[in-house]
Amino acid sequence: MIEPQKVKIIKIKLRNVKSMDEIPVALREAKKSVVKSNSIAIHIVNIIIIATTIGLLTLVVLFFYRNPESPQIKNKNSVSETPNNSNSPITIPDNSLSTENSEGKRLDNILGHLPYKQAPQSELKSITSDGSIKLRQKAADKFLQMQRDARTQGVILTPISGFRSVKDQEYLFFKVKEQRKQVTSKRAEVSAPPGYSEHHTGYALDIGDGNVPATNLNTNFENTAAYKWLKENAPQYSFELSFPQDNLQGISYEPWHWRFVGDTDSLETFYQSRQLTTKINR
Repeated sequence: MIEPQKVKIIKIKLRNVKSMDEIPVALREAKKSVVKSNSIAIHIVNIIIIATTIGLLTLVVLFFYRNPESPQIKNKNSVSETPNNSNSPITIPDNSLSTENSEGKRLDNILGHLPYKQAPQSELKSITSDGSIKLRQKAADKFLQMQRDARTQGVILTPISGFRSVKDQEYLFFKVKEQRKQVTSKRAEVSAPPGYSEHHTGYALDIGDGNVPATNLNTNFENTAAYKWLKENAPQYSFELSFPQDNLQGISYEPWHWRFVGDTDSLETFYQSRQLTTKINR
């Protein structure tokens, strides 16, 4: 590269030349070198500017990629929106949740009750001497065995209600609601609408304590020897409580209502696509 001092001398000499023909060959080459040097310098500057710009853009992209939550979006279903400068958690009321299963699919329901198919009469078996209360064959056999085992320990498990047809449920829901002058939503807390009762399946039954019949279909049944025995031993016979306290369906606590889940059909009836993960919006 030509030194700055020589460049200056060359420029002075060029001012006194009237045409290119008068410029000595050495000076012409020197001028070309000066122009070439300036061009290279400009290119280097441009490259530096472009590289700097790309670097800055890369940093900006990385910043937003690592901070996807900014800016924050408030939950429109929250009870109260939290200011941006607050670290308080946003709470969601129970009644804002929908009926969903473990796969996130919405489930059909009426006032918290899920739909069930009516069991065929041919698959039912009596669990009382007068034949008034029936369950599906396997559920009936397991209940009778459970009843016998409980009696050996002085506990009397009395069946109050088993299989109910859709027609039976129509009376229990609509007629009793009229007699008691109940609001529909209030009635649904203690009785399922027709087509939405577990009793239709032939796998569910209501159980009482034969030694304390006054507690039948009452929450104080939980204080009886029968309930305490069931709580400890019912799983051994594949029976489980359908509506414990604070259940996701929003149904009133029913310590007397138990269902059989001891074969493939009963498991599919109560569990396949029915495992609730959120509380039903009643």
